[in-house]
Amino acid sequence: MYLVVHADQRQFSLRDSASRLNGSGWTSTAVEFHRIGVEPGGLSIATARSDLVESSVTVVSAAPALVPDAEHVAEADLPVPSGKLVISGPADYASQEKFLAVRPGLYRARVSYVPAGPPEATWNEHEFGEHYRYVVELWPALSPSGVEVVRQGAAVWDG
Repeated sequence: MYLVVHADQRQFSLRDSASRLNGSGWTSTAVEFHRIGVEPGGLSIATARSDLVESSVTVVSAAPALVPDAEHVAEADLPVPSGKLVISGPADYASQEKFLAVRPGLYRARVSYVPAGPPEATWNEHEFGEHYRYVVELWPALSPSGVEVVRQGAAVWDG
């Protein structure tokens, strides 16, 4: 599923439709190293821009190969007990949320930060920061795991 998401406040999230995120996943370690904030009902993805950003969300049967061009890659668990995944920016109205139907259960989510040009949608040319495509790959998890940084990106990356 290809998306253009409004990453207001330099983030967007994936969550179970029955959950709400409150920002508690943004620990100092999450901000500085993981670039994803994990909460019981979902996860937030830090973006390099507070702007429209490109993303893709794909469900696969097992852990895929790493995206070769990804500068940063992190993984975490994503519970989706309702079977309905919500993808949205923090300022999105309910009518702006995107949905993806999945089999109910626990997923492992891999988030890859891939350098890209600006999205084809109208974007804010006055916003600073690099353009990335945020590639999210989900597969069924056999058991819970913690956050793992698979490939650590540069320390200064968001503008």
